Amino acid sequence: MNASFKNHPLMQLVATRLRELIRTPEAVFWGYVFPLVMVVALGLAFRSKPVEIISVDVQAGPGAEAIKRTLEKVERFRVLVGTEDDCRRRLRTGDTELIVIAETPSVSTSEAPLEARSKSASPTVRYLFDPTRPGSLLARNSTDDALQRDAGRQDIVVTENTEVSEPGSRYIDFLVPGLIGMGIMGGGLWGLGFAIVDLRVRQVLKRYLGTPMKKGHFLGAMIIARLAFVIPEFLVLLLFSHFFFGVICHGSLVTLLMLVLIGAFEFAAIGLLIASRTQTQEGVMGLMNLVTIPMWVGSGIFFSTNRFPDFAQPVLNVLPLKPLIGAFRQVMLEGAGWIEVAPQLAIVLAWAVVSFVLALRLFRWN
Repeated sequence: MNASFKNHPLMQLVATRLRELIRTPEAVFWGYVFPLVMVVALGLAFRSKPVEIISVDVQAGPGAEAIKRTLEKVERFRVLVGTEDDCRRRLRTGDTELIVIAETPSVSTSEAPLEARSKSASPTVRYLFDPTRPGSLLARNSTDDALQRDAGRQDIVVTENTEVSEPGSRYIDFLVPGLIGMGIMGGGLWGLGFAIVDLRVRQVLKRYLGTPMKKGHFLGAMIIARLAFVIPEFLVLLLFSHFFFGVICHGSLVTLLMLVLIGAFEFAAIGLLIASRTQTQEGVMGLMNLVTIPMWVGSGIFFSTNRFPDFAQPVLNVLPLKPLIGAFRQVMLEGAGWIEVAPQLAIVLAWAVVSFVLALRLFRWN
């Protein structure tokens, strides 16, 4: 019985596909090394830092040095005094986030009303910044707060700051589930779709047509091999994130692993569907980019999809990758179980089943 199962055509095809994957350096790199590089690069770029440096330029003129001395009392400011042209150039190139300009009061005559003379006695500061840049807006607010406090402003409401830095609330904790989903998507689409088209281009599939191999066995073997390959990919990424960045999973690892397998099946099926009739490598590359680019942007890999307008949300919610990443984050960050992730899981399974059925019906050997 064991020997017959081992010699079954499906098992032989799975073993062959696994050998091809292991012996392909590109598959090992993109499956194991590239996700780790992404984790390290983005984890270091967005790591928790005790002090964030704010670059501010003060335009040369009366009062510039006084403003510079005031801001330098705060550790996080890096202040330079320069000419108007130099400051404008540094703002354009992103070398500074804000330009501070000390202006001469316009009301100074003795005949002016008392209120106007009172206002004229206070220094006037103008801020030049780009409100669409988060760093620029932060620099403006922080600079204004520092100058107002130095001038004697008192806060009426007593506030207290509590910095959050424990695992589960950092950007790296938000990022890792997105990278897991991105790896599953790339492996399923490129690892299967591109591989099948490559076999078709090299006339290998045409030779398979002359064998008693069943189409279902071939496609099933491709998916099973992908499922077997994705498990170590997931474990390596999860363990690396845990030991180097302290990322933890608040939910069940079994639940997370099952979601990974279901997601791998979903994108393996989509990859098979894309490759079912494609005849050239250029054609499959175009289709892959057409499918993956919207999911790279709109599935919440690197940032929350809440940034998109409300009218786009229904479309984003049914993208193949969006519900999968959402389920990953619920399990890892919130400790959710199967009931909580059931809506996302239903969408993932729908994509998987429909794509696989269509791939079976549309697939051609040549």
